[in-house]
Amino acid sequence: MVQGEATISSPWSVTVNGSELTERNIIIATGARPRTPEIAGIEKISCLTSDNLWELKSLPRRLLVVGSGAIGCELAQAFAQLGSRVTLVGRGDALLSSEDPEVSELLLEQFRREGIELLLQKKPHTFVVRDGEKLLQLTDLQNPQQEEIEVVFDQVLLAAGRAANTEGLGLESLGVELNQRGFIESNHYLQSHCPSIYLCGDVAGSYQLTHAASNQAWTATINTLFGFVKRFKLNETVMPWVTFTSPEIAQVGLNEVRAQAAGVAYEVTQFPFSELDRAITEDEQQGWIKVLTVPGRDKILGVTIVGERAGDLLQEYVVAMRYGLGLNKILGTIHPYPPFVEINQRVAGAWKRAHAPKGLLKWATRLHAWRRG
Repeated sequence: MVQGEATISSPWSVTVNGSELTERNIIIATGARPRTPEIAGIEKISCLTSDNLWELKSLPRRLLVVGSGAIGCELAQAFAQLGSRVTLVGRGDALLSSEDPEVSELLLEQFRREGIELLLQKKPHTFVVRDGEKLLQLTDLQNPQQEEIEVVFDQVLLAAGRAANTEGLGLESLGVELNQRGFIESNHYLQSHCPSIYLCGDVAGSYQLTHAASNQAWTATINTLFGFVKRFKLNETVMPWVTFTSPEIAQVGLNEVRAQAAGVAYEVTQFPFSELDRAITEDEQQGWIKVLTVPGRDKILGVTIVGERAGDLLQEYVVAMRYGLGLNKILGTIHPYPPFVEINQRVAGAWKRAHAPKGLLKWATRLHAWRRG
């Protein structure tokens, strides 16, 4: 390990602290950082991000969160539950805008119950310090002519996306290209435009997730070491993710929003936690599990779970989708009673009842009627 500022000086060399290191391949794993939004007067404010908020020594009395994505929602709720008076600002008309509307609506209602003030469809435009108070001035995107809104705060948390750490690496001189979002372009083998330079993690920009970075790291490393014999394509076809709000929101594959956008036909099977014995006994009845399948078949296209232990319950579906197992296999697998995981078998049973062979059931009814005499 060599510590220092590195510049890629050629496709096979890196200069660190004036010394040149050479190798057959280079992997860029410089990650990403919280993006600083373009808001006038932001230089006057000491801002918190998901990187530095852990340095706080005391709870902010009034916390302003800018951003309504996963990080903004997770941290807004965490600080509200710790006792901060939280205001969350978002440009969109919903929390977690990539989720199905019913998921966003459930979380919005939960936030309101917890006392979080939500200012959606608002554009932050200026930070102001007035009479010792910090303020953020907002424009209402639904009514731009309306008088601007001002929010007073003690600390502000910026959760407006992430930017790749690509500056100062010397990529431009090597022809390594960035995409429109500022992340490094790569192929299925995680090679950049310069074939000897690979990348992995947040700097690649596909998923800003720790487990996605780990998966990419394996692919990039194996390809650099053994690519002259065999190369492996990055497999991100079944990528799970969890938003750690309360309730948790866990997903893999398609939800209805993405399926409709892609023009994919699907059927929906949904089962509520309120009908699960374990959830009833622990008073964790909020939420549901929703499975999208190919019409008329048990092939799983995607799963959304909203509720207690959603991230843990999702894994059975990740394995099923990764290895081509359908709902019939989940239904036919013995699940212990009464843990929460039983809900996976219950939703598979709901799908099976909806697809019961009506002709065969009629024949069986007549058969048993005849046997009874």
